[in-house]
Amino acid sequence: MLRRCLLAVLNSGSDSDDAREVLDHFRDFEVGFIQQDQGLKISLSNAPGRAFVDGKMIRGTRELLFAVLRDVVYTRNEVIDSGRFDLQNGAGITDAVFHIARNAGLLRRDGDVRLVVCWGGHAIGREEYEYSKQVGYELGLRELNVCTGCGPGAMKGPMKGATIGHAKQRIRNGRYIGITEPGIIAAESPNPIVNSLVIMPDIEKRLEAFVRVGHGIVVFPGGVGTAEEILYLLGILLHPENRNQPLPMIMTGPASAEPYFRQIDEFVAATLGKEAQSRYSIIVGDPREVARQARASMADVQKFRKKHGDAFYFNWRLVIPQEYQLPFVATHSSMAALNVDESLPAHELAAVLRRVFSGIVSGNVREDTIEQIEKHGPFTIHGSARVMALLDKLLAAFVEQRRMKISGAGYQPCYRVS
Repeated sequence: MLRRCLLAVLNSGSDSDDAREVLDHFRDFEVGFIQQDQGLKISLSNAPGRAFVDGKMIRGTRELLFAVLRDVVYTRNEVIDSGRFDLQNGAGITDAVFHIARNAGLLRRDGDVRLVVCWGGHAIGREEYEYSKQVGYELGLRELNVCTGCGPGAMKGPMKGATIGHAKQRIRNGRYIGITEPGIIAAESPNPIVNSLVIMPDIEKRLEAFVRVGHGIVVFPGGVGTAEEILYLLGILLHPENRNQPLPMIMTGPASAEPYFRQIDEFVAATLGKEAQSRYSIIVGDPREVARQARASMADVQKFRKKHGDAFYFNWRLVIPQEYQLPFVATHSSMAALNVDESLPAHELAAVLRRVFSGIVSGNVREDTIEQIEKHGPFTIHGSARVMALLDKLLAAFVEQRRMKISGAGYQPCYRVS
């Protein structure tokens, strides 16, 4: 796992989203350690040349390599093996997320409420990428910091734009936070703008970190991974104890992305209802208005946190049910066991749908899951006929719009809707 994560950082800037292709291309890459009086020195052999300039490693790459080693070692020794955290209990999981984030220097008691989490796909076209960059620029001009999944596409664009906005405002300590996890990092290598990288041990802790540290969410066009994130957040906000919790969510893209957001909106309305629709706004083709609304919403978040004595840097009051926290491992049996039953309460249905999309993401990018599918065939997804028809239509639209993968001649679905 450590070798895979280090290789992903060194391979930053690659156009491939096929983890096995990357690992095979650099199969001679080796990692070693040299013990010194001051600590450990990492020894790298046959590393990707893109990580060096005139024979010297790029400084940002060195920092991200340290972040990988720090998080992998800390998570294994202090969280998983220490026995200090009950990782089968919701409170214990939240405590673990907090400690990993704090150890990574992610939590700062600076009294600021200005971190915008940007979600979106890595396999997006040039027009959508440029739009995400323009939104990032407008956010940077308003002195807002950016957090993404750290990869390419809609995860890189907002950071790239924000650097220009921050430069114009003479902000020298802009934060470009990337939160990832070991299973997908090889397919979505950290982009070189990230200056604060955190590796959570699994998808669920990664998603929890996003909503605990962020003060607002901006969603760009994407595929199943973005749909998973949307359902995760909506499911949490629909929980009765979170009804008054301000966590603004804006979906946005260029004018050409309007059909995409209409499909998402129709799916949410048909499955989760009008209350779920009320928890987000859709702004098409107006980066400035997106940034204005994101900035304005920070005042509501700050007021709520002050009123309830909650930290600005970590949202402790947000209630996240255990079904959103316990890791879901996508296998043929676990995917077949998911029953998408429309009679479930909205926040519980969202949890099941989130796992469906999580399994498809895993089948698209994780090499171990891809090997399962090659051996046993596609996953089968079961559920009520009406919801399955809506799901099949949405997934077909993602495939048609080439939102599933970058690599390969054509997308071969890793799922079958039943």
